[in-house]
Amino acid sequence: MDWILVLKALCLVLVIEGLVLCLSPRHLRAAALQLARLDDRALRTLGLAAMLGGAGLLILLKHTS
Repeated sequence: MDWILVLKALCLVLVIEGLVLCLSPRHLRAAALQLARLDDRALRTLGLAAMLGGAGLLILLKHTS
């Protein structure tokens, strides 16, 4: 496994999250409050959908390059 690539991906995640925090802290806070109101099952479903979507995109990108 290319650990440098993994570290670059994590750095990109930090850049994107920092960008959202910097540009729109009010909206991010409102979104966090809405997430806090969701029950565990809804959060797990959302997390699973995000993981499957991300994994699917990675597989798609791997096969197109």
